[in-house]
Amino acid sequence: MEKRVYKDAIYNQLARVTKALSSPKRLEMLDLLCQRPWSVEELAEEAHLSVANASRHLQVLRAAQLVEATKRGLYVEYTLSSDEVCTVCRDIRALAERQLAEVERITAKLVAGREEFDTIDRDTLRRGVRDGSILLLDVRPANEYERGHLAGAVSMPVDDLPERLRELPRDQRIAAYCRGPYCLFASDAVRVLRGKGFDAIRYDEGIADWKAAGLPIATGANGSKAPRAKRGSNRR
Repeated sequence: MEKRVYKDAIYNQLARVTKALSSPKRLEMLDLLCQRPWSVEELAEEAHLSVANASRHLQVLRAAQLVEATKRGLYVEYTLSSDEVCTVCRDIRALAERQLAEVERITAKLVAGREEFDTIDRDTLRRGVRDGSILLLDVRPANEYERGHLAGAVSMPVDDLPERLRELPRDQRIAAYCRGPYCLFASDAVRVLRGKGFDAIRYDEGIADWKAAGLPIATGANGSKAPRAKRGSNRR
């Protein structure tokens, strides 16, 4: 009987975590929190929720000790309680992609009608960044870049891209990345770049995948400017 009580108690605690992860919106919030800390208001806007609804979801995650809250002036800022939470989210994604054919079908519908381009693998990307043949472009919002980005990446949010094309060199291949495989910022960026004659490609992994591989993450805005394009190199 004591063994049964022990097992029930343990699995009840495990269920606290799985219950917290059982909501699509809470999974989306955790995915966003893998990028940087967010306020309730920011998460509500990004996840298309009311602030009250977003707050309720965050309280569930906090009760399961998956997120932590810190008062920042007038706002409450949420962060993941540990890097392991992000690892679990990545594992859920990988398991669903392997086991559920619906994931592939939904992804195919999501990108329907958009120009789809080849992707680049991690090793090829790293070699290209090292030897200068590839410019790594972070097309997420600037505040996400500043909180953490792939080492060597240059910040150019996708919404700013059309006005900043002259900053980009034409003698390098450009690899655009964003929040991960389900984020479309990078696809949109590649479409714009290809449309203007740049040699551009998408890198599907995000900062969480980069961290999980033990690769360096940089912070701050020091890399926010692209290498100066050669004179006349942006003329077609």
